[in-house]
Amino acid sequence: MMHVCEIGTASFPLVKTFERHQNQNTNSLSFPKSTPTPLIIYHKPSARTKLQALDAVVKDLEASIDKGVNVDTQTFASLLEICYQLEAMEYGHRVHKLIPRSILRRNVGLSSKLLRLYAASGRMEEAHKVFDEMPKRDVSAFAWNALISGYAELGLYEDAMALYFQMEEEGVEPDRFTFPRVLKACGGIGFIQIGEAVHRHVVRLGLLNDRFVLNALVDMYAKCGDIVKARKVFDKISGRDKVSWNTMLTSYMRHGLLLQALDIFRQMFDEGYRPDSVSVSSILAAVQSLQLVVQIHGWVIRRGVEWNLSIANALISAYSKHHELNRARWLFSHMPERDVVTWNTIISAHSKSREALLYFDQMEKDGALPDSITFVSILSACANLCLVKDGQRLYYVMKNRYRITPIMEHYACMVNLYGRSGRIKEAYGIITDGMEFEAGPTVWGALLYACYLHNNADVGEVAAEKLFDLEPDNEYNFELLMKIYGNVGRLEDVERVRLMMVDRGLDS
Repeated sequence: MMHVCEIGTASFPLVKTFERHQNQNTNSLSFPKSTPTPLIIYHKPSARTKLQALDAVVKDLEASIDKGVNVDTQTFASLLEICYQLEAMEYGHRVHKLIPRSILRRNVGLSSKLLRLYAASGRMEEAHKVFDEMPKRDVSAFAWNALISGYAELGLYEDAMALYFQMEEEGVEPDRFTFPRVLKACGGIGFIQIGEAVHRHVVRLGLLNDRFVLNALVDMYAKCGDIVKARKVFDKISGRDKVSWNTMLTSYMRHGLLLQALDIFRQMFDEGYRPDSVSVSSILAAVQSLQLVVQIHGWVIRRGVEWNLSIANALISAYSKHHELNRARWLFSHMPERDVVTWNTIISAHSKSREALLYFDQMEKDGALPDSITFVSILSACANLCLVKDGQRLYYVMKNRYRITPIMEHYACMVNLYGRSGRIKEAYGIITDGMEFEAGPTVWGALLYACYLHNNADVGEVAAEKLFDLEPDNEYNFELLMKIYGNVGRLEDVERVRLMMVDRGLDS
C-alpha cells in the first residue's frame, strides 16, 4: 500500500521499492539507484514473484502520475531496465505511455533503453519509431546495436546490414557489441564479401583481440561456406571460451567434417577444457561409431553429468540411431527429469513399433505437453505400421485437444499413412482438399512412394510431375516413376522417363 505525503517531483527509490515488493534475491539485476524521497511510504508486503512486484510498482507509478506527481527521468530509466531484464514487454509498454514525449525527445539514454526493450521483444516497428525520433543518435552505438540485434534475431538480415551501413554514413563508430550482431546478419545472408569487409572494419578499430568479436567471425565464415578461414580465426583466439569451442565444433559438423569436429573435441581435452553439454550433445548427434558413443557416455558418467537433460537426450538419440534401443530405454526410464525433447526422442526411436503409442500415452499421463514434433513422430509411427484408425485419432487430438495447426510434415505423415495402407484416393484427397497451402516435396514424395507400393500409375504420374518441378535434380523421383511404369508393364513410358533424365543431365 502506498501513501502520498506530498506532491512534487518524485525520484522513486525504485530498487528498494522493487525489492520490498518481492521477497526474493534480485542480485542478478543491476539498476541505477535514485535519491530517496519522502513521497512514498511502503508497508512491508508479502512475498511475491518478480513480475507481481513489478506490477505493483507500475500501478503505484500510474496512480502517482494521475495525482499530478512529476516523475524524474531516472525512475523511468530504472523501470525500463527492470522490464528488459524480466522480458516484461507489457509493463514496458505501460511505462512508455507514462513518459512525456518531451523527455523522450531530449534524453538519448532513456530513448535507447526503450528502443532496446521493443527490439528485444521483436516489436521492430515501435523500436524503429523510437529510433527515428531520437535526438543525437551519433553519440553512442547503443541504440544502433539494439536495433541491429532485433532485426538479426528475427532473421531480417538485410535490414540489420542496412543499419550498419547507415551507421557508417552518419559517422557513428561501431563498438565491440556492434560487430557480433552485424556478423550474425552476414552469416544469415551468406554473402562472404560483405563479411570480409566487416572483418576489415574490425581490424581497423583494433578489435582483433576481442574474443566476443572473434567468436562471431568464426561463425560468420563457417555459415558463409569458408570453413578454412573460420579455422584460421579460431586459431588466433587466445583464451578460448566455451562459445569459441562450440562454434568451431558445430561449424565442422555443419559442413559434414566429422573427423575435424572430433579433433576439436579431443583438442578441448588436451588444452584442459571441459566440454559442456552443448559440445557433448553436438558431437553425439554426429558420431557414426557406436564404440565412440559408448566412450563418450563413459566420459560423461565419470564427470557426473550423465543426467544433464541435454546430454541424456542426445545419448538416447545416439543409441537409437545405432539400434541400441535397450540402452535408450534404460536411459529414458532412469532420467530424473524429462522434457518434451526427451519424449519426442524416445517416440521417434520406436517409429517402427507400437511402443511409440505406449510412450505417447505415458507422456500424456505424466502431464507432459506434446508439441508439433511429437505428432510428426507419432504419426510417422502410425504410417510405418499402417495404423490408420490410430493415426486418424491422433491427428484429431493434435488439432482439437492441443490446438496445434498442421504443418507440412503432418500432412506428409497423413498422406503416408493412407498411402501405405493402400488408400491412395484418400491420400491424394488430403493434398487436393485438405491442405491450406501448397504441398511440398515431402508430401508429394509420400504419395509417389505409396503409388509405387501399390502400383498406381495414374496418381503416381501426377505426383511425379509435381516433384519434377519441385525437385528437378532429384534422380530418385524419376527412378520411382520408372519402377511404377515397369511394374504395370508400361515399358514405353519407362523409356520416356529415362530419356527425360538424360536430357536433364541425370544418370539413368
